[in-house]
Amino acid sequence: MAYSNAFLIIDAQYDFCHPEGALFVPGAVQDMQRLSRLITGQADRIDHIVVTLDTHPVNDISHPSYWQDAQGNVPPPFTPITAEDIRNRRWTPRFEPEKALAYVESLERQGEFGHFIWPEHCLWGSRGAALDDTLLTALRTWTRRGRDYRAVIKGTHPQTEHFGIFKAQIPIPGAPETQLNQPLIDQLAAYDRVYLAGEAKSHCVATSLRQALDFAPQLAAKMIVIEDAASDVTGLGHLGDPIYARARRQDVQFVRSSDLDL
Repeated sequence: MAYSNAFLIIDAQYDFCHPEGALFVPGAVQDMQRLSRLITGQADRIDHIVVTLDTHPVNDISHPSYWQDAQGNVPPPFTPITAEDIRNRRWTPRFEPEKALAYVESLERQGEFGHFIWPEHCLWGSRGAALDDTLLTALRTWTRRGRDYRAVIKGTHPQTEHFGIFKAQIPIPGAPETQLNQPLIDQLAAYDRVYLAGEAKSHCVATSLRQALDFAPQLAAKMIVIEDAASDVTGLGHLGDPIYARARRQDVQFVRSSDLDL
């Protein structure tokens, strides 16, 4: 191979990237424009592209309809829910209550992201779950050179959040879709360089990077974060900051799209 470059593009979907999306990330429109220009301009130097698709049922544990208070009201989006809230019946799971409590307790022991209610987003089969149009145009141009991008779906299990692409926050016994995706790790690790971009920088991009650092150091060593092709959920950038600081300490490269010459 003259080149050995792969792209891992996280959750570049309508609901995150379009201003009318359910969970629009400010800055995502420009991120996708920059990323698409890079893919189109250097298409002959890109060997493999993986796009991830966050995909949820309506009654997902991170969606309002999974929960209710004593009056039957659902929590508004961006509500944190703690294990103490559940034990005190401030918020009650409508489905699998014992499992839901155990899940939130596990998140708290993990110490990364607490449980948080999001707007209903990336519902399976919905427009919100589709790839961003600008990016899709660039991907279609790239595929006409004889390759095809790979789409990897995550988030379909209703009882666990799935920020990072490589495994759910809390894997569910007996649910392989929530376990560590070793075949994907192996596939990406076959390339010399793996460029990381997508949405949101504070959550799914950061967690994907952290999972590589934790579970696939051979892959993490090849990762290059495209800094101007990812943006934070408003007000929550601090959640991803420690992950990026750790990555820098471990010599993960960070670049801007305009500086990239593959």
